[in-house]
Amino acid sequence: MEDFSATKAVTKNPSRNIRKTVLGNGLTVLTERMPHLRSVSMGAWVGSGSRDETAEVNGISHFVEHMVFKGTTTRSAQQIAREVDTIGGNLDAFTGKETICFNIKVLDENVAPALDVLADLVLHPTFTPEELVREQGVILEEIKMDEDNPDYLVHEVWTQNFWKGDALGRPILGTVKTVSSFNQQTAFDFYAGQFTPRNIVFSAAGNLEHDAFVAEVEREFSGLASAGDAVAPKLATPQATPHITLKRKKALEQVQLCLGVPAPAVNDANRYVVFLLNTILGGGMSSRLFQTIREDQGLAYSIYSEMNPFRDTGSLCVYAGTSVDKTEKVLQLTMKELRRLKEETASDAELKRAKDQLKSNMVIGLESSGSRMANLARQQMYFGRFFGVDEMMEQIDAVTPDDVRSMAQELFRPETLALTLLGNLGGMKVERGDLEC
Repeated sequence: MEDFSATKAVTKNPSRNIRKTVLGNGLTVLTERMPHLRSVSMGAWVGSGSRDETAEVNGISHFVEHMVFKGTTTRSAQQIAREVDTIGGNLDAFTGKETICFNIKVLDENVAPALDVLADLVLHPTFTPEELVREQGVILEEIKMDEDNPDYLVHEVWTQNFWKGDALGRPILGTVKTVSSFNQQTAFDFYAGQFTPRNIVFSAAGNLEHDAFVAEVEREFSGLASAGDAVAPKLATPQATPHITLKRKKALEQVQLCLGVPAPAVNDANRYVVFLLNTILGGGMSSRLFQTIREDQGLAYSIYSEMNPFRDTGSLCVYAGTSVDKTEKVLQLTMKELRRLKEETASDAELKRAKDQLKSNMVIGLESSGSRMANLARQQMYFGRFFGVDEMMEQIDAVTPDDVRSMAQELFRPETLALTLLGNLGGMKVERGDLEC
């Protein structure tokens, strides 16, 4: 009989005090020791999200994330809340396109009780029918709330049409129809298929000792193998669909604009080139879009670009909110900036400013135990290795102005552009010829 409590492999990364242990049942445990802190953040990361759902159960990942807080075989929802408050913990969870995460942050002296609660949530949910019905109502209200948020809605409409017919394009929350159809069996079926040891990374960062922490995780999670140890197959990479979508909503004062193109995956070799391109285009107050459209022309209050990288594909999008009579001008200026990135090489000074901004954001983003815990899990899931700050800085510094221009030429092609306009559009029309870049 196989001993699932035995450790399978141990690796170290001394530059960041990172250690990794793979338990006998396949569960990966990661720690980063930060002895100057008095806190510890830990999280259970499930390697699947809304893009791994079928259309019939769209939203089940998010639904299960909610339901684990509603009671386990040994704790009620109220007991969970009281125990976490008693140790001064911050318990949270979220669902993304490719992950579900349950996490808690506590003082280093409260690691054991915090881990006990967190493991109980992940391992022993009950999904009772009464709580399930109540939570359906909560999530249906959450869906309505998001639909009333024009910034969220324009991105959702853009995404659904861009990854048309694919799970990547479906909403993380699901729909009124799918959420209303969930029952206890639906929740348990999803749970059994995704909450398996080889599909979970358990990461922690802060003032802790790796070996002692692994021993505690091992005690809690060694029995997970009985639920199965397979990793569900991932769906094929979707094809992006160029589109022009005009969604009229008379109640809105502004027109919401979302313009985007396909972009490289999260682990692409040229990812830092794309990050710098995005920074120059619309990643901050000194970016070209912000300076041109907001500062010089006064056409919008909010204007930015953002990257959305996934395990096998991605997107780069520009967002703006403006009045209906200024929409055409905003779109024209945006297209002009895309053309300029393709036709002109960025100056050394502009690229250096983008590099300094990107490096600063990365370093500052790693200053808390919570951010380090998340960084550990994501690097394991997407790269299978850990990058030190110096290594990331070197890769950013290696990017040249010609690299950025070449990437712009690769990404910004008229035939791949997708546009969504949301608002009181009147008789506005946009043709494919308006998207020349």
